[in-house]
Amino acid sequence: MIRQYFRIAILSSSIILTSVTSCKDEPKTVSQKKVTFKKEGELQILKASNDSLIKILDIEIADNEFETQTGLMYRESMNENHGMLFVFDDSRPRSFYMKNTRFPLDIIYLDDKKTIVSFQENAQPLNENSLPSNAPAKYVLEVNAGLVKQWNLQVGDKITYTKQ
Repeated sequence: MIRQYFRIAILSSSIILTSVTSCKDEPKTVSQKKVTFKKEGELQILKASNDSLIKILDIEIADNEFETQTGLMYRESMNENHGMLFVFDDSRPRSFYMKNTRFPLDIIYLDDKKTIVSFQENAQPLNENSLPSNAPAKYVLEVNAGLVKQWNLQVGDKITYTKQ
């Protein structure tokens, strides 16, 4: 009987000692893989009035749930000749936000005919306020802030794109 109590005491001490040593406040490091641009296609922006070429961009295409949820999050910047095109299955009012996006963007909303229906200019980094399309959109193009103004884009201008 004494031997059994002795075993229980040793086992209890062992459990307590393990608990104490495994609960140390050790620094936790979160490593985040650097996300880099991967060209998946080419996009042309065209003036509505005469179909003249405004700009050609190399694009990444977000066309699945993970990619559309992640977008440009966790990146530090994007080259001026790059963009991200979001492609959705249907055309409906959309709303984006800048959660975990570290640089300002212009967000361009396009309908199912790839015509610009609206834009949100100079969306601020890390801001979680809703940035609505104000019209049904099937495509959304994100570019660096200031480019909508620089390229003089207007509602009615169009895009075409090809996948690689």
